[in-house]
Amino acid sequence: MLRYLHSGFNTLLKRPKAPSHSEFLGTKPLSTNKILELFTGSGGIVSAAVIALGFLVATLILLVIGRNPSGMYQAILQVVSGFDSRRGTWNTRYVGEWLVSSVPLILCGLSMGFAARSGLFNIGAEGQYIAGLTAAQLMAFYFPPVPVLHWVAAVLAAIFAGAAWGGIAGFFKARFRVSEVVATIMMNYIALFAHRLVTMGIPGSNTFRTPDFHLTASLSSAALASITNGSRLNYGLWFTAASVFIYWLIMEKTTLGYSLRAAGFNRDAAFYAGMPVNLNITSSMAIAGAFAGLAGASVSLGVFTNGRVLAGFDNYGFDGIAVALGGNCTSIGITLVGLLFGMLKSAQPLMQSRQIPREITSIIMGLVVVFISLRGGILIFIEWRLREKLRRNNSHNAKDGAGS
Repeated sequence: MLRYLHSGFNTLLKRPKAPSHSEFLGTKPLSTNKILELFTGSGGIVSAAVIALGFLVATLILLVIGRNPSGMYQAILQVVSGFDSRRGTWNTRYVGEWLVSSVPLILCGLSMGFAARSGLFNIGAEGQYIAGLTAAQLMAFYFPPVPVLHWVAAVLAAIFAGAAWGGIAGFFKARFRVSEVVATIMMNYIALFAHRLVTMGIPGSNTFRTPDFHLTASLSSAALASITNGSRLNYGLWFTAASVFIYWLIMEKTTLGYSLRAAGFNRDAAFYAGMPVNLNITSSMAIAGAFAGLAGASVSLGVFTNGRVLAGFDNYGFDGIAVALGGNCTSIGITLVGLLFGMLKSAQPLMQSRQIPREITSIIMGLVVVFISLRGGILIFIEWRLREKLRRNNSHNAKDGAGS
């Protein structure tokens, strides 16, 4: 339906319709057609291909520096299954820690992806994550220690704090046309230093941590810890699963999601169709911030027993950009890529024990982003060729009309 909306807006402005990708590709050899059609048409296949290519390049790098790539794959196997191929033992704690590492990556990926589906670029997930983390820690210390109600209040505070922090950038974008890229980058630093100022004001805090908070604020789960042999896996896992479902539900099954996607597809068309574009921008950034704020609560209350005073960024928000891009901003794609990146982060110490540099995981993650970006560059090139072909056709038709 978004395509119909776009074509209707083109008709309203009396624009000539550009030829489709398939029409343009029809002028190319068959093999080139298939490659370009595959590369530009299927996001899932492209994501799988670039991830495989990232691992391939990493394998070649290890061979060049004289390391055995099998150590990397053994570490990955141990993380995802708990099986240590060197000793022949099983330990499900590795699986639990893998999921713990994946939770904030998936949530921050949802934050970036939700804004991107609405035509916005949310680089502020890191600041929204910090806002949520700070709010959760304050509630952990100052809310009455009532079982269940305590951690529920802390999680809700984190969600609202992240939503407010994202909503501010969305409001500036909608009301004053301030670039959300610039606004969110600056707000990341405001969030970091405001966090330090507020958290160090908690009695007993120093420059890197606070006292332990009450157990009623913790998101730890005895059942999940038992299943995963004492890992730090916590209720954040269920919050993440619920967030993935909510993301899919809003974007694919609701009027709000349709309106947000329409504005992202063509803001002017959405405006002329009567959609509240400015409200959509603010709402989109607020919902995106809520996902990142929940990530802050999942880390602060689920992984640690004391509050943290951040000296720098945790980088979950920035890694979430790569997760969203690799997952094509879809709920299932973001989940899978978040699990992949969480696996790589969890495998770093195991790789080091096998003489594999831990930096190889960052190389793989970076290559995924680079290859995904190349796809975007190819799409830009194809669209440029389409416009050039259309211009030449119009010029030729004009000359024929003048000659007759």
